[in-house]
Amino acid sequence: MSRELVPLLLLLLSIHSALALKICSFNVRSFGESKQEDQNAMDVIVKVIKRCDIILVMEIKDNNNRIGPTLMQKLNVKDFVIIPLHTTPETSVKEIDELVDVYNDMKQRWKTENFIFMGDFNAGCSYVPKKAWKNIRLRIDPSFMWLIGDQEDTTVKKSTSCAYDRIVLRGQEIVSAVVSKSASVFDFQKAYKLSEEKALDVSDHFPVEFKLQSSRTFTNSKKSITPRKRTKSKHS
Repeated sequence: MSRELVPLLLLLLSIHSALALKICSFNVRSFGESKQEDQNAMDVIVKVIKRCDIILVMEIKDNNNRIGPTLMQKLNVKDFVIIPLHTTPETSVKEIDELVDVYNDMKQRWKTENFIFMGDFNAGCSYVPKKAWKNIRLRIDPSFMWLIGDQEDTTVKKSTSCAYDRIVLRGQEIVSAVVSKSASVFDFQKAYKLSEEKALDVSDHFPVEFKLQSSRTFTNSKKSITPRKRTKSKHS
């Protein structure tokens, strides 16, 4: 069986000492042998992953099952459900809408209330036009909390501004545990002072992330989870 484009969920946890969990989703774009051999790109990828306690890594092209072990070696690497999604751009509207069916099925099977949906939804620009949102149950049902808004830009290229990558929550306990204003897009180009060319060697997507409180009992109080505003890097 081909292992191309297999999502990889890394649990990089030291929960016993953490005050909060940083949860991320990163489409690394064609993460195969050539990128694995690019030491500069791999160094940045490892830096990005180390920032997170839980991370979904997408677009892994790995026929020989080498990417996962390589990452784990470099990283030195414990009640909710995470559902990853990397849509086909042309069918994004349908696939995002059908996450509600996945939720209903998983809730019944696993008898749990708290869910995280995250990944490269391709949920922006021409793939999901504004008029399409009214037909997407995951959006129109207020019980699903979208942490990354339509105004965000998760793309590296200066010529694009699209909120492709998203994080959506369902469940009062997990929503209440979100650290205020922690949902954001991580601009690794700006953080690591990369040119656009070097950043694109890593990926054409920025990771999206948020934090969950892990040292207190979940409460019923809701809090602001509006993402921090981000401007594109000016590095050339």
